[in-house]
Amino acid sequence: MENERIATVMDHLFRHESGKIVSVLTKIVGPSNIELAEDVVQDSMTDALEQWSYKGVPDNPAGWLYKVAKFKALNILRKENSHRKYQIETGHLINSTLESSVDIEEFFSDEEIADDQLRMMFTCCHPSISSDSQIALTLKTLCGFSAKEIANAFLTNEDNINKRLFRARKVIRENKVSFEVPVGTALEPRLQTVLDTIYLLFNEGYNATEGSLSIRWELCEEAVRLAMLLGASELVQDKNEIWALLALMLLNASRFNARVDKADALVDMANQDRSLWDKQMIDAGLAYLDRSIATGNVSSYQINAAISAHHCTASSESTTNWENILKLYDNLAAMDPSPLVLLNRAVALSKTNGPQKGVDALITLQKEAVLMGYPYYHAVLGEFYLELKQEKKALVCFKKALKLVANNKEKRHLENKVAYCKSVI
Repeated sequence: MENERIATVMDHLFRHESGKIVSVLTKIVGPSNIELAEDVVQDSMTDALEQWSYKGVPDNPAGWLYKVAKFKALNILRKENSHRKYQIETGHLINSTLESSVDIEEFFSDEEIADDQLRMMFTCCHPSISSDSQIALTLKTLCGFSAKEIANAFLTNEDNINKRLFRARKVIRENKVSFEVPVGTALEPRLQTVLDTIYLLFNEGYNATEGSLSIRWELCEEAVRLAMLLGASELVQDKNEIWALLALMLLNASRFNARVDKADALVDMANQDRSLWDKQMIDAGLAYLDRSIATGNVSSYQINAAISAHHCTASSESTTNWENILKLYDNLAAMDPSPLVLLNRAVALSKTNGPQKGVDALITLQKEAVLMGYPYYHAVLGEFYLELKQEKKALVCFKKALKLVANNKEKRHLENKVAYCKSVI
């Protein structure tokens, strides 16, 4: 039991605190040495695991971790060979501030940590870094994602992610990227990438790609927290997209409690007990959506949030306004004709025009290689075939999806679909 408790605490700390500590340490050692900051945090986590295994978890585990990380940072900065190895850029901070353990405490105040996380977000999303590497680096440094988790979010492999991380860090070093929040015209393009990164983080929690958990609530909480951190910043003037993203995440998160039944099995939205949906969260999401709409700007996050709002405010599957949802997907596809948008549009199309129309729409997407490796494409197509009473075709689809999915609950869900198809063929 104690080992389970330690594992739970460690996972919580890694998800919620590691990014904060890495951000503060990056300000101290400079963005060229992000890996050094990550190494310090990793070493601190290793120390925690070793000591807590025989001493027990301290009363304030987060405080313990911060203290050890600060000590390690000071130790490294005071060693001449480390200065040469890592080419510390912030000599003025080291010489005037870091000689005192009292002074370093100021770097770990709540206000400084919040500011440094914003700086870290925008540093990782510098325009000199490619967009896919920006997102990968942010997920790795700020959110504590492993290369495997990032690979799953990108529908790619770990080797590609490690290459992206290497390239991003190299660009930061070579371009001497500053650790700051941009201002003026430089802010908008980098803000969009930051928001895309936050949404990827949310989705990784909402649709866990591996393991036994279908919902990793802490990842979703972290995504909402980062978005709120952006929304609270006076440096960001146009917050339309931030409000829209917050609306989308909160509306989707409101359905968490109904996604798994008492037998620990996944439940499709159509069959969920809607009394379990979080009304407070729905109200908060709708309020953010109203704030976004009031600006007069239309964005992809706003349209997605409006789609989610239709689901969250419908009393049942049969009363869901699928006609409006399809129109919203049409607007979204005009703005962002990505394979995943078109996949979701096919679902709305099947609800308004029948499952055969959904099948036809998905068949036209088979040229999209990314969807052929995406389990939910095959699962959705299988559902359409089931509605058409074409169980043999549905069986083929569910088997393909089963080979691609890594989450244990989703595996069981698909195994049940496969068993059903076999039973009626």
